[in-house]
Amino acid sequence: MFGLTDSQAEVRSGAREIVSAFDDEYWSQKDLDGQFPQEFYDHLAAHGWLGITTPEEYGGGGLGITEASLLLEEIAAGGGAMNAASSVHMTIFGMHPVIVHGSDELKQENLPRVVSGDLHVCFGVTEPDAGLDTTRITTFAKRRGSDYVVRGRKVWISKALESEKILLLTRTTPRSEVERPTDGLTLFFTDLDRDRVSINPIRKIGRNAVSSNELLIDDLVIPESHRVGEEGKGFSYILDGLNPERMLIAAEALGIGRAALAKATAYAKERVVFDRPIGMNQGIQFPLADSLAKLDAAELALRKATWTYDQGLPSGREANTAKYLCAEAGYEAADRALQVHGGMGYSEEYHVGRYLREVRLMRIAPVSQEMVLNYLGTKVLGLPRSY
Repeated sequence: MFGLTDSQAEVRSGAREIVSAFDDEYWSQKDLDGQFPQEFYDHLAAHGWLGITTPEEYGGGGLGITEASLLLEEIAAGGGAMNAASSVHMTIFGMHPVIVHGSDELKQENLPRVVSGDLHVCFGVTEPDAGLDTTRITTFAKRRGSDYVVRGRKVWISKALESEKILLLTRTTPRSEVERPTDGLTLFFTDLDRDRVSINPIRKIGRNAVSSNELLIDDLVIPESHRVGEEGKGFSYILDGLNPERMLIAAEALGIGRAALAKATAYAKERVVFDRPIGMNQGIQFPLADSLAKLDAAELALRKATWTYDQGLPSGREANTAKYLCAEAGYEAADRALQVHGGMGYSEEYHVGRYLREVRLMRIAPVSQEMVLNYLGTKVLGLPRSY
């Protein structure tokens, strides 16, 4: 495999084997029932996969973003798509701000539980009136002695129903009173107290085994000891994880594209119309071959991105490029897979419709394709900023 060390290739093969215990029917039923895939989550935890990037001193594997991307790619490619990837995504790398900036007490108390699978966590940043402009969040943490009291609203919070704790971004200084909009934001890792936080699931068109939720926070008391790093510097802490997150999302999109292409190819070989397999027709064969080439090219961009990050080099250009290309290639492969199946592609029996619903999300989250192009246009090409 291009660019992989022997140990990284072992991670990929090991991940492929571990997810093979959960087939398309398992994931289809979980999606239909809107039920969290606890068996899958526990299975990965029992085999040590949840802590792949967590430092060894806290029970993790201490591996890099390349290994994490290989794991999540195989998780998505195994048929679980975003239902599978989203169930563990936050656990795989989401604790990075705590690992880098959290107190020893915060790390020792929580990281081993995250690695073991005992502690479910979620990430609370997005707000309905802020969108991608994180500096405009209004959830406010007000000092009260040695505690903070938080009021506000968050939206699209994955796994909140299952989570015991939340990595929560708030304002501690109003935007109008700071020198830079990114100042005055503070990050906490704290208990998701159901008496103070109302959790309301959002109805969605896909990825229904993992909930997305609106949170209404009403006087949630957070001890100072639950603050991550310094007050007012939370925005810089979450920036640490933006490029790796884009790489991991790219890996998940790539995995779904691979799964869809495999389904389409198998169907094109088996489905006979007019006394010949439909895969003989260039109208079927060429789009699938084109998707193969595009997925392979997107994978190369992703491998470059994760290598760059793991080497400690600037990776903004590479991360955004990988996210853009993998999301586009994965979506196109899934769309073509449904087309190859014809009317049967609209049936849940063949699963490609589920792949398409879930990979479509990757062109929006965690940042839209248009915002990626904005980044490349301004930060890489040096064009005037348009927003």
